[in-house]
Amino acid sequence: MKLIALDSSGLTASVAVVEDDLLVAEYTIQYKKTHSQTLLPMLDEISNMIELDLKEVDAVAVAAGPGSFTGLRIGSATAKGLAFAMEKPIVPVPTVDGLAYNLYGTDKIVCPIMDARRSQVYTGIYEFVPGENTYCLNIIKRQCAAAFDEIAQALNEIGREVIFLGDGVPVFQGRMKEIMKVPYTLAPAHMNRQRAACIGVLGSIYYAQGKSVRGEDHVPEYLRLSQAERERKEAREQEAQEPELLIRPMEHKDVECISRIEEETFSMPWSLDAFTEMLSNKNARYYVAELGGRVVGSCGMLMAAGEGNITNVVIEQKVRGAGIGTKMLQYLIEDGRRIGLAAFTLEVRVSNSAAIHVYEKLGFHSEGVRPGFYEKPKEDALIMWKR
Repeated sequence: MKLIALDSSGLTASVAVVEDDLLVAEYTIQYKKTHSQTLLPMLDEISNMIELDLKEVDAVAVAAGPGSFTGLRIGSATAKGLAFAMEKPIVPVPTVDGLAYNLYGTDKIVCPIMDARRSQVYTGIYEFVPGENTYCLNIIKRQCAAAFDEIAQALNEIGREVIFLGDGVPVFQGRMKEIMKVPYTLAPAHMNRQRAACIGVLGSIYYAQGKSVRGEDHVPEYLRLSQAERERKEAREQEAQEPELLIRPMEHKDVECISRIEEETFSMPWSLDAFTEMLSNKNARYYVAELGGRVVGSCGMLMAAGEGNITNVVIEQKVRGAGIGTKMLQYLIEDGRRIGLAAFTLEVRVSNSAAIHVYEKLGFHSEGVRPGFYEKPKEDALIMWKR
């Protein structure tokens, strides 16, 4: 049986050819190289040196994960391409199993730890059980993503001496000294990183056990979400937890609340009577924003000659910065467009840079200044239009 083996699950890139009980060739490098640029050239190099006949290859073994998301994708894509071209199956080998196989034959517990960032490791717990003229890899704890303290506690409970290996060792070596209660050692440099040879040997065993898949069916085993997927999930969860925002027409029951927010916000607030009057004005459109059923802001405009004069925008202090004002204005403008308004205008204090920035994002442009328009304090008003 002849297999091509690939491992690009971490910083190490490794390619090997294994035939029966013979490691025919292996090319391994651990340096800051891009696997997409090196993996195939490495395979080409050893193929030429050993005069590899692809027709004689039975399968492609690949480190199937966990590991670097980018590295796993590169290894998977390379394996699938080879499998498709040769019309051969893929043997997916769990990355952590492959790491553990570096220490074949030891009577100690083997615990690979790969740095998974975010204070976690990709890990598992293994032992080698004597068989007839061989040792069998026994999986005590399947590969998983976990906090180092969690795996250390499991090892302490087993109560046997442990050998650690993998790129997580230097990251968590200090914590090992603090938390490990059983004796432990660290694998030496030639045995502590991923090797395609281990993937190839395990791949041969798994292939004989029928654990192969078609190239088109192979997918990497990430064990956890990528950063982009985590961020999307967190955003969805945060959105689900946030109170619902509702923008609706202002009613008489809202006037007292809006008047209070105006008084807390402006030196010259509109009165309760002024808002009440707007509710009966057929040329006025006023809206409120409800957050979780509580009124937190309002905006409105007066309409004349196909134009909308935006007279009020106010947001309760403690919910500012959440984009509520922007959403209200967008709603107001869209409503105005629906009823035929061609342009919108408003005034804003020349010193209110935050509001001006929001208006500009909504498509308003400065077209003039009204000197001394505002009182308390005296200040010019910037006239802005959206046409």
